Amino acid sequence: MIVFDLQCGNGHRFEGWFGSSTDFADQQARGLLACPTCDDIEIAKAPMAPAIGVKGNEVSRGAEDRREMEATGQPARPEVSNLPIPAELKEAFRKIVKAQAKALKTSSWVGDKFADEARSMHYGEKDEKPIHGRASAKEARDLLEEGVTVAPLLIPIAPPDELN
Repeated sequence: MIVFDLQCGNGHRFEGWFGSSTDFADQQARGLLACPTCDDIEIAKAPMAPAIGVKGNEVSRGAEDRREMEATGQPARPEVSNLPIPAELKEAFRKIVKAQAKALKTSSWVGDKFADEARSMHYGEKDEKPIHGRASAKEARDLLEEGVTVAPLLIPIAPPDELN
């Protein structure tokens, strides 16, 4: 895994975890990244400080955290992954996944031609039908500005030609 500091077009900074630099670039190109603060999909890597290990004669941050916990009974930094996901949230995710899967069954994969296909249907050059595919953030914004109805998939999917 690799962690990047990311920044949206509105200046909000946040962290993103990816399998590789290629995974980040692919998700960025497909418009799958969004700012958790404002939902802006214009995401770029923000400048990062390098991770430099502790010198042998210095105390590690982990040791400082343990000492603070022993002294105060409170963690130095709050844990973020120690609580189970609430049942209501799990159920909401299940419903979203199920609804998206149902919608995709009646939709045709058009790959990287999504913007062209959606535009052709919008202007009456082709019969309207449900489609899904890939579009860059710029292509999606351009479609919206033209009045073409588009929406991102809430759960990323693998293209049919990339499935095992």
